[in-house]
Formats: sequence, structure tokens, C-alpha cells
Amino acid sequence: MALDKSAIETLKNVTTATLTTILLKKGLRNVWLRGTKPLGPGQPRIVGRAFTLRFVPAREDLATPASWASPISTRAAIEDMPEGAVVVADAMGVTDAGIFGDILCARMVKRGVAALVTDGVMRDAAGVLDTGLPVWCSGVAAPPSVAGLTFVAWQQPIACGGVAVFPDDIIVVDDDGAVLIPAGLLDELLAEAPEQERMEAWIMKEVDRGVPLPGLYPMNAETKARYEAEKAKG
Repeated sequence: MALDKSAIETLKNVTTATLTTILLKKGLRNVWLRGTKPLGPGQPRIVGRAFTLRFVPAREDLATPASWASPISTRAAIEDMPEGAVVVADAMGVTDAGIFGDILCARMVKRGVAALVTDGVMRDAAGVLDTGLPVWCSGVAAPPSVAGLTFVAWQQPIACGGVAVFPDDIIVVDDDGAVLIPAGLLDELLAEAPEQERMEAWIMKEVDRGVPLPGLYPMNAETKARYEAEKAKG
């Protein structure tokens, strides 16, 4: 199910740092996908539902160039990717075999994929950047995926960067990396995240004018009352 445009616009104005704070308050500590860094500079904040890919360790009889033509292949998975998806690939943190290169990324762009996130690495880095597909990963490596990985499935629960990712969970990526919002908590995050950003912006203004942190961050009752009064004034 595609993510509502209004939800995307709301979350595009919320940092991943803010999202982790809100999720922490709800008891979710493990939502930041480790090893997911922007491949190129200036990538925008992107929001979309997770489309999952799963790799396992390479096995010599399965991880071959011939496997790329198999019905269970990254090529087949790409043709199933919906417009607006954030593809999340579980590469087990393998850093010596690139999961995708420029040709596959170019096809993902044609499919309307919003971004690719992986705890693994890419290959053909210059070519991938030229495709315009925003990528978050752990780096680059020349060898192809089959040098260290076997592709086995898509749209299944995966572990990426130490985080459990289920199909249709929501992924938000920015300069700080990738954060997961469980699908069942989306409405709560949409309601709370803008207010958290508004509150922190107000706190920053208070810091700029010299207000000490105790009682300000986090707010005590007096500060909260002052904040609410100023917010009511608009």
C-alpha cells in the first residue's frame, strides 16, 4: 500500500534524530539502521514504505553469474518494486561485495523507487551516482554481489543494520542515516513529530538568547507553561 502523500510531506519535515527521540519515548530503542550513510552529498530527506530484499552468505553452487537470470534474483525483485518504495536490503554487513551497480540502479529509477538503503556496499559508485538514485549504504566495493552473497528473497522480514524491518514499515532517511517507523505506529508519529520539531525549535531560540539548560531541556512545568502560552499566541 502506497504511503499517503500528506504523510510523506509531514515526515519530510522531521529529522531522523527527532524520530528516534519520539520512538525512544515509546520504548523502541533499536530503530536506526547501522551502517547506512549517504553515498553522495546533498541527498534529500526521503520517506517511503520499505520494500525488503534478503541476502544470505554466498554458496558456491548458488552464488554465480548464472543466478542473475533466475526467477529468484535481484533482477526479478526490481520488477516487483512499486513506485515510491524505499528498498531496504539485508546484506548482513558484508563490505567486500557490492549488492547493486549502475545498471540495476538505473532500472530502479525507471520503476520510480524513492531510495535504496542497505547495511552492505555498492559497486560502480560513479555510475550509481549518475543514475540519480539516492543511496544509503556502508561504502563501495568493486566485486559483484555473488562474490560474497546469495540473493534469496524479497518482501520478507529482514534484519538490516541490526534492525528488524518488515515489508511496509516506514523508512525515513537523511544525513544521519535511516530510521524505521513500525507501520502500526505511523499515525502516532504523524501526530507527535511536528510538535516535537516545533518544541525543539523553540528551545533552540531560548538557548540562543542565553537561557540555561536546566529546566529548559527537558522542560519543567514553568517552561512548558511559557512555551504553551507563546505557542497559543502564534
